[in-house]
Amino acid sequence: MAKFDEIYQSLLNDIMTKGVRETNARTGHETAALPGLSFSLDLEKDGFPLLTLRKIPTKLFIAEQIWFISGARKPDDFLRDFTKIWDDFTNPGDVVTVAYGYRWRKHFGRDQLGKLVALLQKDPSSRQGVVVTWDPSADGLGGVSRGNVPCPYTFTVNIIGGRLNMMNVVRSNDMILGCPHDVAGFALLQLMLAQKLGVTPGIYSHIIANAHIYDIHYDGAKEIIKRPTDHRAIHVVLPDNAFDRAEKKDHALVDEINNPIQAQYTPADAIKGLRIVL
Repeated sequence: MAKFDEIYQSLLNDIMTKGVRETNARTGHETAALPGLSFSLDLEKDGFPLLTLRKIPTKLFIAEQIWFISGARKPDDFLRDFTKIWDDFTNPGDVVTVAYGYRWRKHFGRDQLGKLVALLQKDPSSRQGVVVTWDPSADGLGGVSRGNVPCPYTFTVNIIGGRLNMMNVVRSNDMILGCPHDVAGFALLQLMLAQKLGVTPGIYSHIIANAHIYDIHYDGAKEIIKRPTDHRAIHVVLPDNAFDRAEKKDHALVDEINNPIQAQYTPADAIKGLRIVL
């Protein structure tokens, strides 16, 4: 049984039935929203959290996560060979100024992701494995106007009992298009870090400050809520040295991760007409 399907369906139902409906000033769209939603999954026991209640483009989140790990910030540097998901957020120099991987590896003057690996290699009991994406000097708070600021803005990684756990904190999650993509992408990062550190993947936790469904997605949400949650769980076995190969932007790695996933993936039909609200 796909555990994430059950959790996700329950979250959508709560938002649609209990959520506060207000018009968002920035987008002009109504949303149904709830604060402080969270869930946890055991990646070893519950399987990989890839939504099967509708078809998700798997190569997209795989290529994106490899691009993040590499620390790149130009989509033309690897990512655009697989998806144009970040093209709406580039500046005239074709740079994504808030590219997550760049923030993790270069933006703050230190390689946070590299130091995370080194820290947990040296001291697996450390509780200081925190990586921050949000730049308080410019992001949010009515400051610099940008087309995009980080939604998942920090994550914490720790090893307890030989199992690597990740807690991902998200300030704002579009529950129809954003949440399933973010969960799969960060869970993949968790698997890569566990492999790199020679430990077993453990608990993935996802915490959302504002979980919302846009008005143009209400019908899609209602359809997803009605669908049966009887799809089988997916288990991901990574090719060797996946983290190191991602750092080098190894193109072959995308298919080597994606093909075994696709061999297990039997999702429900895609929901047509879903579009991102910018």
